[in-house]
Amino acid sequence: MADTTLTHIGRTQPRPAGLQGVAADWSSDQRAFKNVSWGKAMMWIFLLSDTFVFGCFLLSYMTARMSTRVPWPNPSEVFALHIGGSNVPLILIAIMTFVLISSSGTMAMAVNFGYRRDRRKTAILMLLTAALGATFVGMQAFEWTKLISEGVRPWGNPWGAAQFGSSFFMITGFHGTHVTFGVIFLIIVARKVWRGDYDTGRPGFFTSRRGSYENVEIMGLYWHFVDLVWVFIFAFFYLW
Repeated sequence: MADTTLTHIGRTQPRPAGLQGVAADWSSDQRAFKNVSWGKAMMWIFLLSDTFVFGCFLLSYMTARMSTRVPWPNPSEVFALHIGGSNVPLILIAIMTFVLISSSGTMAMAVNFGYRRDRRKTAILMLLTAALGATFVGMQAFEWTKLISEGVRPWGNPWGAAQFGSSFFMITGFHGTHVTFGVIFLIIVARKVWRGDYDTGRPGFFTSRRGSYENVEIMGLYWHFVDLVWVFIFAFFYLW
């Protein structure tokens, strides 16, 4: 007996064979995203598109660095802090990385308590995640201020290849913007969790169906992505 598929008007029709059948399954939503909400699916699509953007930025940076004939500035010297009479290389970057990775842990805990519908712990952990994210952005602002005061510009710097400044401000600035928006939305969702909007089904922005803490999980997907991107930036820009 031939397989059939259900159309949007309730009628059945024969299921195409081979690759056409696979395409039919995807287009009719028979298998893909069948048990996934639109909010979560759209977040995955957004993160996929953002992956391409960050990937293009990092590839452009690597291309510029390998193609230039002018020596590339040494990150250990450029990002060193003068502490106790000596320069400590990459100390600020190490602290920033620790803070952001720690925020990924608190976000995972918030999602876990969201599954349990523990409103108080979920809200507190989301606010703690937002505080860590804001700390990261603050340290990044300090890093930018320090480098600008030392003469780093998008078109040049005192240490070597002119492409260093443009690559640095473009990549870290774009990532920092993602973290900043993440902090804002974390606070918004945490406030709604604290008020009990997800328990009562109170209408409004970022409100899911009653009894569902799905928006906490969606925020977790975004935040973990931002943390993962920083790992690649840290490896390629600061350690290479």
